[in-house]
Amino acid sequence: MVQVLTDLDLVISKSYVSSDGGWLMDVFHVTDHLGNKVIDETLILYIQQALSDPRRRGGEIPKELQTCLKRDVKPCHVSTEHTALEMTGRDRPGLMSEISAALYELRCHVTAAVAWTHNTRVACIIHIEDGLMGGPIMASKKLAQVHEKLESVVEARHESGERWSIRLTAPAAGRTHTERRLHQLMYADRDYKQCQGCDGSCRQWNGCTNTHVTIEACREKGYSMVNIRCRDRTKLLFDTVCALTNMQYVVFHAAISSKGTMADQEYFIRRQDGCSLNTQSERQKLAQCLIAAIEKRESHGLRLDICTQNKMGLLSDVTRVFRENGLSITRVEIGTQAERATGTFYVTDASGHEADLRTVELVRQEIGGSVLRVYRSPNGTSRASSSSISRNSSGEVEERAKFSLGNLLWSQLERFSENFGFIKS
Repeated sequence: MVQVLTDLDLVISKSYVSSDGGWLMDVFHVTDHLGNKVIDETLILYIQQALSDPRRRGGEIPKELQTCLKRDVKPCHVSTEHTALEMTGRDRPGLMSEISAALYELRCHVTAAVAWTHNTRVACIIHIEDGLMGGPIMASKKLAQVHEKLESVVEARHESGERWSIRLTAPAAGRTHTERRLHQLMYADRDYKQCQGCDGSCRQWNGCTNTHVTIEACREKGYSMVNIRCRDRTKLLFDTVCALTNMQYVVFHAAISSKGTMADQEYFIRRQDGCSLNTQSERQKLAQCLIAAIEKRESHGLRLDICTQNKMGLLSDVTRVFRENGLSITRVEIGTQAERATGTFYVTDASGHEADLRTVELVRQEIGGSVLRVYRSPNGTSRASSSSISRNSSGEVEERAKFSLGNLLWSQLERFSENFGFIKS
């Protein structure tokens, strides 16, 4: 359900979740990416149908909805028309350039690519098609050739004990949502290792912007209670739920809200076998994975947006310019549609520090001033295009008191349920 709302680029500012005895009641407070109330009947009907019919989830957003949302929205679903390349391993400067150059050399056309980096690890999903014949790459000989070439790329600067995973899959229906798959890949690659939030010495959560995760036993009901406090941002709920799902925990009750620039999340969970978290090591691993899920989407570096004519080798050309000018890619999402290619890159210098703006300007000129746009926040770091912070009618951030599930959830659900009707497919 969170995935449906997230794919529509809607902002979830508050949520209550409750399930018991085989029934559930989930409440989501959503706005569009500009903070406006959702009133378009076409969009509301689509949300109802998508939530009640699994076959509608993860598909292309209809053109009439793009008009309702007043922007192009491309959900991160996996294409069923192209060959998918999945890679995880140790990140290094210039890696994306090396991978895309190898694919171009093999005459593979990149139709979409998404990559995340975190804790020196990288995970990427690249959709490719035959650059000469068009369509997916089906021949086993060609797939083996691509696999062998990519292995040689990652092993060129191989370090002892380094682990890499390279997987090529043919087109298939029912593939996992791309961003959910990236979470799965990075979890399997153990990017959560060495993740640490606040060490517990900070007692004043309201004055600390670090990520706090506490896990306690709720022995009376047999739950484990997870409390998370971190900086608010878009897709925060999606990322947290992905982490819990990947670790096979079931959420029975939850309450999510924001206070200023911070977000509070409270979950009552059990393992799929019905047990709560019994050991300290299990609780520590869950805390690490939640911190990793929250951190990995936090963009580090300058955000560069590109919109240009789609062509063979475009990703190779752009990333080559970045590499030759000493820029390292920390996150990328690029896609193609007909004759147009659009994408977003987050870059730093090769040491991971903020990129020099003069270098970025040289890159912009080389790629094309009308093609590349640079976004920078006042504090010198890139920022997302929308926020999940709730604002009041005067535009000021609303300050909400920290709540607890026991004090608020049931009264809120009772009030909301009076206004609910059944969703018909």
